Amino acid sequence: MGGADERVPDASGMRAYAAAFVARATARNRLPLDYSVASLRLVDFLVDGLRKGGADRERAREPLFALGAYVGEVLVRRAGAVWVDLDAAQRACFGQPVGVRMPDGRVWNPLGKVRNRFEVGGPDESLQTFWLRLHGRTRREAA
Repeated sequence: MGGADERVPDASGMRAYAAAFVARATARNRLPLDYSVASLRLVDFLVDGLRKGGADRERAREPLFALGAYVGEVLVRRAGAVWVDLDAAQRACFGQPVGVRMPDGRVWNPLGKVRNRFEVGGPDESLQTFWLRLHGRTRREAA
């Protein structure tokens, strides 16, 4: 996936999209994007870097989408979420074509959360804090 990819994947393509982003990012920069909850702090740092580096909304569109896909995939792998295609009302509300559904049925918008971090910034938009406040996670018991 080199260059600008104008095609936005549907829910069935989000896992592969996130994996391709991680492969590119870790190959070039050796970033610790390991789908851990702790790695969400790095996503905060990367989004802040785009904003502070002066990227405009259009230039930041693809990296923000990729980071949002990564955040969603962390929710899939660590919280029991599944990628879902949003219906028309959800698209209008979230401004995104896909989201994640938590085990309790709630739908969350990691792509929009990353965009908000870029546009608004600040601790209220932290992706690490988003995880901590996230309702509907499965509780994984120690075996």
